[in-house]
Amino acid sequence: MKTESSAILHDREQTPDSETLDPSLRTTAPGQYRVIRRNGKVTGFDPSKIAVAMTKAFLAVEGSSAATSKRIHQTVEALTAQVVEACTRRLETGGTVHIEDIQDQVELALMRGGYHKIARAYVLYREERTRERAQAAAKTKKKAAEPPLQVTLADGRVVPLDKARLTRIGEEACQALPETQPQAVLNETLRNLFDGVAEQDVERALIMSARTFIEKEPHYSYVAARLLLDSLRREALSFIHGAETHATQGEMAERYPEYFAAYIKQGADLQLIDTRLTQYDLTRLGQALRPERDFEFTYLGLQTLYDRYFIHSGGIRFELPQAFFMRVAMGLAINEIEREERAIEFYELLSSFDFMSSTPTLFNSGSLRPQLSSCYLTTVSDDLDGIYSAIKDNALLSKYAGGLGNDWSRVRGMGAHIKGTNGKSQGVVPFLKVANDTAVAVNQGGKRKGAVCAYLETWHIDIEEFLELRKNTGDDRRRTHDMNTANWVPDLFMKRVAEDGEWTLFSPDETPDLHDLVGQAFEAAYLRYEEKAACGEIKNFKKQRAVDLWRKMLSMLFETGHPWITFKDPCNLRSPQQHAGVVHSSNLCTEITLNTSDEEIAVCNLGSINLPQHLDENGLNLPKLEKTITTAMRMLDNVIDYNYYSVPTARRSNLRHRPVGLGLMGFQDALYKLRLPYAAEAAVEFADRSMEAISYYAIKASSNLAAERGKYCTFEGSLWSKGILPIDSIGLLEQGRGGYLQQDRTQTLDWDSLREQVKTVGMRNSNCMAIAPTATISNICGVSQSIEPTYQNLFVKSNLSGEFTVINPYLVQDLKARDLWDEVMVNDLKYFDGSAQPIDRIPEDLKTLYATAFEIDPRWLVEAASRRQKWLDQAQSLNLYMAEPNGKKLDNLYKLAWVRGLKTTYYLRSLGATHVEKSTMTSDQINTLNAVQSGYPQEPEAEAQACSILDPDCEACQ
Repeated sequence: MKTESSAILHDREQTPDSETLDPSLRTTAPGQYRVIRRNGKVTGFDPSKIAVAMTKAFLAVEGSSAATSKRIHQTVEALTAQVVEACTRRLETGGTVHIEDIQDQVELALMRGGYHKIARAYVLYREERTRERAQAAAKTKKKAAEPPLQVTLADGRVVPLDKARLTRIGEEACQALPETQPQAVLNETLRNLFDGVAEQDVERALIMSARTFIEKEPHYSYVAARLLLDSLRREALSFIHGAETHATQGEMAERYPEYFAAYIKQGADLQLIDTRLTQYDLTRLGQALRPERDFEFTYLGLQTLYDRYFIHSGGIRFELPQAFFMRVAMGLAINEIEREERAIEFYELLSSFDFMSSTPTLFNSGSLRPQLSSCYLTTVSDDLDGIYSAIKDNALLSKYAGGLGNDWSRVRGMGAHIKGTNGKSQGVVPFLKVANDTAVAVNQGGKRKGAVCAYLETWHIDIEEFLELRKNTGDDRRRTHDMNTANWVPDLFMKRVAEDGEWTLFSPDETPDLHDLVGQAFEAAYLRYEEKAACGEIKNFKKQRAVDLWRKMLSMLFETGHPWITFKDPCNLRSPQQHAGVVHSSNLCTEITLNTSDEEIAVCNLGSINLPQHLDENGLNLPKLEKTITTAMRMLDNVIDYNYYSVPTARRSNLRHRPVGLGLMGFQDALYKLRLPYAAEAAVEFADRSMEAISYYAIKASSNLAAERGKYCTFEGSLWSKGILPIDSIGLLEQGRGGYLQQDRTQTLDWDSLREQVKTVGMRNSNCMAIAPTATISNICGVSQSIEPTYQNLFVKSNLSGEFTVINPYLVQDLKARDLWDEVMVNDLKYFDGSAQPIDRIPEDLKTLYATAFEIDPRWLVEAASRRQKWLDQAQSLNLYMAEPNGKKLDNLYKLAWVRGLKTTYYLRSLGATHVEKSTMTSDQINTLNAVQSGYPQEPEAEAQACSILDPDCEACQ
C-alpha cells in the first residue's frame, strides 16, 4: 500500500535547503528537539506532521465520512501525544531524534491502540520503502565519499568529528566488561549525529547510545557511566585549567592528584568549600585517591551524583567522583588529631561503597555550612506562639536539607474551649495546612522538595479528620496534599481492636498527661478519663467502636497511602533513653525514635552499611563487617560536633545525647548472592543474623568511642547503664503490653561480655541503629534499596535525575548461564511487567528466587522486620507491598506487625492501574510487530502510594 498517508513520516532524501540546519541553530537550545533524516539532514521536530500523517493513514483505510471525522481527530490527537512523549522523554532539555525512531513509535502507538489494519498497512509501506532504497543503492555502483561530519565547539569554531577519539573512549568504556561492544555503541552514536552538531551533544549521543543497550546487557550501565565520566572530566578539567581539556581515565591516574589540589583551592576561592580544607596536606590526600574506582559506578549512580551532589559554579560541575568522596571525608575528619590519616580512612570506606553517609552529609560536608544531619523531630505545644515557632523551626531545618517529623498531639481539638477569647478551637487541621504549605515554600535550599510528616495520637478527637488529610475530595482548606501523615498508636487501642471494645476520643487540653504516658501508666490514666467522660466531667469527647476507627485507618491507608501506622509503646518501652524523656513521634521515614520536648529537638545522623559488600564464599564476612562499622560509627559520631545547627534546641539535644543511626542497604542483593528467596525462612534467618552482627559491632564501636572520647552526657540512668541492651528490652515491652507479643529472641554472639563492657565503660551514643530507606545513596552504590525486595526485574525508574532502565543483573546472569537470555526473553519481561512468573521458559527455582515485591506474601516482610527489630535501638523504614489489597488482608497484616513487636511501618504500596510503555531497543534490533507488546512497567503510581517524591525516594532521610 503506497499512499501519501505515510509519506510525510518517511525520508525526504531531497530535503530542501531551507530545511537543513542553519549554522546559527547548530547548538540545541533548551527544550528544542530536532529530527535527523536518513540523508543526515536535520529538521525541526514538528508534532503536527505526525498528526497529519496519522490522520491521512486513518482516512486512507477508514474513509472520510462525517461520522468518522471527529473520532479520527480525537484518536489521532491522543496517539500523537503518545508518540511525542515516547520520542522526547529520554532527551533531557533538548536534542535530536532519528526519523526511524519516530516511525517505530508511530507503529507501536497504532498497535497498542488496537488500530491493527492501519498499523499493518503502515508496516507494509515501510518495508516497501526499505526495499526501494536498497534497490536504488544497488544501482548506484559508486557513491561519492561522504564528507566528514563537522562539530561545533563551545567557542563557535567548527572542526571535523574526531572518530578516532570516539573509538578510543568507547573501547575504554567497554574495557573488562564482557559482552559489550564499543563498535555497536559508536555505530548507534554516529546514526544520531548530524553536520554541525554541538560538542556536548556528541558526548550526550554517546551516553544515550550506550543506554539503549542496557535492557539487553546490564554491563552497558557501566559503559554509559564511563562515557558520562569522559564528559565530566572534560567539564571539570576545563573549568580548573581555564581552557578546553580532555583526559582519558588512564591519564587520570597521573592527573588526579594535581587536579585535586587545584579543585580544593578553587572551591575555597569561590566560597563553596571551607577554607580549612586547604590546610590539609593536599599532596598526600591527592596521592591517596583511587582513580580506578571511578569505573565502579552504574549510569544511574554517576548521573545522580552529577546532577545533585557535585559542587558547581555557574552551572559547571568541577568536582570529580574521587574528589567528591575525599571532600566529604575531609569534612568529617576536620576535628580529628590525625586529620589526613582519618580522612584517608573515611575516603576508603566511602569510595569503596562499603558504607555510605546519608544525603545531607554528602551534600554539605566540607562546605561553608555543614548541615549533615538527616532527621529532625519536634513536638508542637498548644498555643499560638508554640505552634508558629514550630513552623518557623520547620522552615529553618528544611532549608538545609533536613527531613522533619512533627508531633501535633498536644494541640487541642475541634470544639475545645479557648480561655483567652472564650471561643472554640478549630482544631489541629488548619495549622497542619500551614505546616504543609511551609514545606512546599522552603524546598531544602533549592536542592529537593521540603518534606515533613505530622504525627497524631489515635485518642485525639481530631483523628478522623486527620485520617482524611490526603484525600483529593472535600474542603481543600482542610487537606494537606504535600505533607506526610502518621498515626501514633498506643497499645491500648490495638487491644480494644482485638477485643472489639469501645474507644474514646479526647481533646488534649482536657487530658494533658496522655501525651507523655506509655504502657500501663497510659492505660490507667486513659481509663480514668473514660470514667470522667461517663460522669460528665469531660465535655469534649467522642465514643465509637475501636474496630470502626481501625477500619477507617486502614481504608485511608489504602486509598491515600496515609496516615502510616506507627506504634507508640514499643518505641518508648524499648527506648534506651526512657529515663530522659518520651518519644512522641518518629521522623519522615519512620525509622528514628528519639525523645522530644519543648527544650529539645531530636536530631539523627544516618549512614548505611552496604551488606552485599560484606559477603564472601562463606557468607557474612564478620571481620570486614566489624572493621567497616568501627570506622562508620566514628564518622557518624564526628557529624555531631562538626554539624551546623540552624536551631539551638537541636544543637543542645544532639550534643547531650549524641544519637546516630547506622543502617543497611542491599539486603535483596545479599539474598541473591546467597541464593535465598526473600519469601523463605532462610531469608528471615539471614535478616536476624546479619542484623545481630551489625547491632553487636555498632554497640561495641560506640562503647570503644566512649573509652576514647567519653560517655554521652545522659548515659547514667539509661538502659545502657543498667546493662539492658536492645535484645533485652523486648522483656520490657512484653511487661508493659501485658501480652500480645510474639517475637523471636534467639541470639548467637557473645552478648554477655559486651553487656558488661557497656555497663563498665559506657556508650558514646544514646542510640546507634536505624534502617533508613537509602533511596538515593543505594542508587549511588548500585545496590537495592535498604531492606526492600526487588520492585521488578525490568522497569524504568524515574527520579529527579531523569529516567533510567533498571534490569536485574542477577537474573540476567542466571538466564545466561542456562542459555535462556535473548531478545525474546527481554520482550517477555517487558510484556509481563518485569515478572518472571508467567514466562514458561524460566525454571521454577529461578522464579522463586526472583519473585518481586508484589509477588511475595507481605507477611514475609513483617517476619524479617521483626527479626531485625529485636536488635535495633531505633526502628526501620518498612514498606509493605500488596498486589490486591482488601480489608481482611490489611487487618491481618498490620495486626501481625504489632504482635511481632514492630515499632513502625512505612508506606503501603499497591500496583498502579496502568503502566507507561517504553522501548529503548535500537532500530536495527527491534522487531516492530513483536515489540508492540513490549513495554516497561514503572514504579507504583503516585496516587495511593507515593512519598512526596516517589523515587520511591523518601529522600529527606537518604
